[in-house]
Amino acid sequence: MNRTDRLLAMVLHLQGRRVVRAEDLAGHFEISVRTVYRDLDALGEAGVPIIGEAGVGYTLMKGYHLPPVMLTADEAAALFVGGEMVKEFTDGSLRAPISSALLKVRSVLPTDRQAGVDRLVETTAVLASPRAAGSPDQRTLLPIQQAAGQRRVLHLDYRGRGQESDTARDVEPLGVVFFGNGWHLIAWCRLRQDFRQFRLDRIRRLAVRDERFPHRPDFSLAKHLAEFGAQRDTVAARIWFENEALGRARQESFAGFVEEKKARGGAEIALMTYSLPWLARWLLSFGTGFEVLAPAELRDLVQAEAARIAEKHGVSRG
Repeated sequence: MNRTDRLLAMVLHLQGRRVVRAEDLAGHFEISVRTVYRDLDALGEAGVPIIGEAGVGYTLMKGYHLPPVMLTADEAAALFVGGEMVKEFTDGSLRAPISSALLKVRSVLPTDRQAGVDRLVETTAVLASPRAAGSPDQRTLLPIQQAAGQRRVLHLDYRGRGQESDTARDVEPLGVVFFGNGWHLIAWCRLRQDFRQFRLDRIRRLAVRDERFPHRPDFSLAKHLAEFGAQRDTVAARIWFENEALGRARQESFAGFVEEKKARGGAEIALMTYSLPWLARWLLSFGTGFEVLAPAELRDLVQAEAARIAEKHGVSRG
C-alpha cells in the first residue's frame, strides 16, 4: 500500500471508531509507531481535524466525514462476489440484509461498473464452501472473472490430470464455479470445439487477449452446471444438523447445499452428492450432531458404518 492510499485508509479507520491508539494504527497498517505519528501530522497539515489526547488516543473531530469513496472495479467485484457467498453459505437471517446492503452499494456505482458487477455475478457460481486450502491465486481468478464479464478471449497453458506436458489453447470464458474443493473455469475451447471445464490450479500460464468473442445466447451457466451434475450421477440427500455443527458442515461440505430451513434446534439441509458412501463417512465425523432424513440408503450406510466402528472398538451391538 502506498502512502497516499494509507493516509486515506487511516482517515476511514478513524472515522469508523471513537478513539484509536497509535499502537493500534501501527499494528493495523503494519508500520512503525513513528510512521503513524508522521502520517497523522501530514493529515493534520492537509486539514483533517484529528484530535489527540496523551495516553488515550486519536479521534476525528465530531461531525467530520469524508465524502463517499468510489469503489474501484476490483473492489466492487470482490464485494459482490463475497456477498453472493455470504447469501449462499449462511443461514437465512443474513440473506435479506446482505441483499439489501449490496443493492444500496450497487445504486451508487457508475453505470458502467453496475453493468460489470451484473456480468460478474451472472458468470460466477459457488456450489460448495471455498476453504483456504482450495483458494486459487487471485492473479488467476480475478483476471478470469473479468475476462468472462468482458467477453475477452483467454490463452491458457494447461496441464490436465495425468498429463506430463502443457497444452496451449485459446478459450472463450463463460463463467467460474467452485465445486469439489476447487475453482473451475467454464469455457468454449477453440482447440476441442466444445465446452470444457478447466481447474484453475492446473493453469500454468494465463494471458488475456484483446480479442472479444460474441455473446452466446444459447449458453446458460446454471443449465450447464445442472447438465454436468446429471452426467455425474449426483444423488439428493436431506440431513438435519444441530446448530453447533452447522458452521463446520457449511465449511467442509464438498456437496452443494441446495436448501436450508431451521428445524428442531438446528437446520434441515438439502444437498447433492456424488457418493453416498463418502457422505455417510463424513457425516459420522459429527457424532450425534446430525440425522439422515433421506434417502433410506444413506441411513442404512450410516448405520452399517457405525456398527463396524462399534465392533472394531469392542462395543457389543446388543
